Amino acid sequence: MTKAIAVINVIAWAGFWAFGYLALTAEGFTETQIVTASLLAASGLITGIIAYLRLVRGSERSGYAKPSNRITRAQRDAAQAQWGQIE
Repeated sequence: MTKAIAVINVIAWAGFWAFGYLALTAEGFTETQIVTASLLAASGLITGIIAYLRLVRGSERSGYAKPSNRITRAQRDAAQAQWGQIE
């Protein structure tokens, strides 16, 4: 499943850059073509971000990547209790 998500990620980012370039540098295209390229670029961006985040989550779960630093609930509550206080 991870390989499929990685392939989707690559295709999505390639679509984002290709259609984004077309949308930004369009000369002689109709407005419909520019809007279509913009929508395809936006969908590539969204799909690429989602696929990347799923890959990161999967690599943390499998142990391939080191988990991100997370604090416990007690540490978070203690930090929020001190928020706004001047030492």
